Amino acid sequence: MSALNLALLDSMPLPEGAPGPGGCVRIERPEPGLAVLVLDPPHRKLAVFDRPLMRDLAAALDELARDRSLKALVLTGKSPTAFVAGADIDVIEAIDDATRASALASFGQQLFQRLADLPMFKVAAVGGPVPGGAFELSLCCNRIVLAEHPSSRIGLPETQLGILPGWGGCQRLPRRVGVPVALEAILTGKLYVARQALKLGLVDRLAAPENLLRIACDIALGRTRCAARERGVWSVLIDRNPLARAFITNAARKDVLKKTRGRYPAPLAALELAAAAPSTALEQGLEREAHALGRLAVSPECKSLISIFRGSEEAKKLGRLPGGAEARAIERAGVVGGGVMGGAIASLLAEKGVDARLCDLARKAVDSALVEHARTIDGALRKRRLEPHEARAALDRLEGTTTLEGFARCGLVIEAVAEKLEIKRSVFATLASSLAPDAILATNTSSLSVDAIAAGLAHPERVVGMHFFNPVRLMPLVEIVRGSHTSDETVAATARLALRLGKTPVVVRDVAGFLVNRVLGPYLDEAVRLYESGVAPAQIERAALDFGLPMGPLELLDEVGLDVAAHAAQSLEAAYGERMKSSRLVAKLVACGLKGKKSGAGFFLYEPDPRGGRPRKGEFNPRVTEAARPHGASTLRSEDVRERLALALVNEAALCLEERVVASERELDLATVFGMGFPPFYGGALRYVRSRGARNIVDALERCSAASDVAGRDGARERFKPCALLVERAR
Repeated sequence: MSALNLALLDSMPLPEGAPGPGGCVRIERPEPGLAVLVLDPPHRKLAVFDRPLMRDLAAALDELARDRSLKALVLTGKSPTAFVAGADIDVIEAIDDATRASALASFGQQLFQRLADLPMFKVAAVGGPVPGGAFELSLCCNRIVLAEHPSSRIGLPETQLGILPGWGGCQRLPRRVGVPVALEAILTGKLYVARQALKLGLVDRLAAPENLLRIACDIALGRTRCAARERGVWSVLIDRNPLARAFITNAARKDVLKKTRGRYPAPLAALELAAAAPSTALEQGLEREAHALGRLAVSPECKSLISIFRGSEEAKKLGRLPGGAEARAIERAGVVGGGVMGGAIASLLAEKGVDARLCDLARKAVDSALVEHARTIDGALRKRRLEPHEARAALDRLEGTTTLEGFARCGLVIEAVAEKLEIKRSVFATLASSLAPDAILATNTSSLSVDAIAAGLAHPERVVGMHFFNPVRLMPLVEIVRGSHTSDETVAATARLALRLGKTPVVVRDVAGFLVNRVLGPYLDEAVRLYESGVAPAQIERAALDFGLPMGPLELLDEVGLDVAAHAAQSLEAAYGERMKSSRLVAKLVACGLKGKKSGAGFFLYEPDPRGGRPRKGEFNPRVTEAARPHGASTLRSEDVRERLALALVNEAALCLEERVVASERELDLATVFGMGFPPFYGGALRYVRSRGARNIVDALERCSAASDVAGRDGARERFKPCALLVERAR
């Protein structure tokens, strides 16, 4: 390595407990002519490309280059399902200089190129998570063999962190699989399961974990044939054809802009590099790649997305007890209530390997839930997200009943019945008398107090909120609501179950609206108030979309259900008084029979999908205008509308942190992104405040509170009054 590269390596942070030189990589020689290069850093449960590993990898590659007796090399990890988890996020998060970021990218490229330049035949034997840099290193080998195991996931997820594959991924993957497949992999950041990876050509062979190393060695020495995937004529007709490449690039660019609204620079930068790779000299392509990575690594979008990633990784620790021990696993769970939410929760439990029992007094509701479960599993099977044996098992794991028979064996039961306190109390009282003493009673309530539901029970420490969001399968967040008596063991076991379901848990206090719905309340009400004051619905919706939210607030109200929204608004107003006094328009619309998408009409009209899918949004509903009688046309500019919507939201979010509704700022940011779709490129509501500046936010809130069209509203002055946390930060 050059002196410059050594200096760069030495400038990287040294992880705690890192071994001395040579401790992270070992070279084994099982037979003449064959070497096995094992990446096995003792200071990491799963290796990452940190300073010690890269140092030892460089030294090992130098040693292998000097050995003229070698005919074959196998690259592998400490076990068949533990290779490398990619780059060191600590380094990416800390770096703030684009030139240095580019230099570190070049360093990684040079190191990986040393592997590619070794004269012997090279095979990567990998398994478990193989993301980003781990896959890029594998691409430097002649063949890739992947362990066929449920934990195996391989791909290039860097664009999900606001950067791009910068250690050769944008150059080598298009050369290997062609531009169309490479663009899909890089732009989506998807991590592929084993069979998908083989079908797409990301890997050359699958092997059972116990046979992975043996098969890789046989391929490396030529004892087992493993032909390379050749692009053949398609390389000329598509990858190197300027017209075809321009067509593919333009189509991909339009798709990226449609999905990101131009808010994320990384996919566009990766698109240009990957599309041009087959017609670009590798050295030149790597140089461009390193330069692009340097620019992106210091962007605010990258820092925000990494912060979200950090938060989601930290959330995985919630499934452990305070001392660090893993909470007990829930293997059998019950769900009471076979409506949309209850049925979807039970279906998800069964799909994720939990034996589930669904109870509803109405046989029709149970049957409908079972039919929907079968339809969902069949869809996953057809899309190859499930193997046939997995689909059969998922169907077998869900049972339906109209009684609580069989619930005594459940380790956790979730109630998803009507949002009425007396009904939920009655359900829990019945369950408490029939379940094991340590069985967890979880409520999916979105507006009622966990303490109130648990009142009168002999063991309130086992009562917890497990608040899923609708639609259950799509929404990644689950609020774990801790009541005043809820035990640490109950919280940890519930969080562990949420993680098993593929959700991100956030622990919140038992306050009205919990966290997400409380923050959404002022935002949604402000949208309705703006409409009543004469702002056009299209202007309101566009302002939210321009801010970066996934849908407009009026459409979101329809999606949630106007009846549900009206009930939530009533609960918030009862709890927080004048500050949360809401418009009465939503309640009026409900009284007129308008409940949103589920009724075919709310703020918008909805048309049934002839193919049986979700209803499609149509025009604004004229009946809303008749009910609201908005005051004339508003003179507010779009930026003013956007500002008011954002301020209503972030001020309440800051107040939630001030009142310790959630333990940390990062958890609050995570909840606003995963629970309500706050723009990820901002990193969450509180990170948005930091990036914009608390002083600017406070000034904007005060201007809004003083505006003539706001000052006369019920509770508006209090709602836009900057909370103490923001004022303190502004100082």
